[in-house]
Amino acid sequence: MPFQPPETLINGYRRFKDGRFRVEQAHYAELADGQTPHTLVIACSDSRVDPAAIFDAAPGELFVVRNVANLVPPAEEGGGLHGVSAALEFAVKVLKVKGVLVMGHGDCGGVKACASGLDGLPNTYLGPWLSTMEPAREEVAADLGEASLAEIADTLELVSIRHSLERLKQFPFVRTAIKERGLELHGARFAIHSGKLEWLQPDGSYSAV
Repeated sequence: MPFQPPETLINGYRRFKDGRFRVEQAHYAELADGQTPHTLVIACSDSRVDPAAIFDAAPGELFVVRNVANLVPPAEEGGGLHGVSAALEFAVKVLKVKGVLVMGHGDCGGVKACASGLDGLPNTYLGPWLSTMEPAREEVAADLGEASLAEIADTLELVSIRHSLERLKQFPFVRTAIKERGLELHGARFAIHSGKLEWLQPDGSYSAV
């Protein structure tokens, strides 16, 4: 007997094929020739935060890379596998997206884990990955002092986005794209409980859209 995919996924696929795909079949046929997304979204892997749904984006509009806590890693070259960096390079140099958005979200488990300390986390992959957020955590701790864990985590969600945007500028091809063709870098946070979207302003503050 052949292996059967999970029923929930197959049922979802059938709804998609009979619904959205049927309605947008001509658009999908056009997309088969290639993609021209306008924005790279670096978002969290959290199952509750789907950039395409949040921005009501059609297929082909967004190039999305998701990881735990929506982090941009340092611009390191050489050994190792750099999934986020590879997606960034492809989006900027090949697809030539117009903008890059780092999108965090409220109640982020990865951010909470960093805020409360990384010692108790699995240290093969997860702990080292979240340690990327450590400079942002130190900044928040210095600013907030003896604040509660909830307040530290809430602020860290916002500060970490800014730090990721700063790390984006460490990539030479990002700096070149900003200078030569006006690539835009943006940050935002989505609130799961309310649907509120906060957008990072040039002065470092966040304003609701």
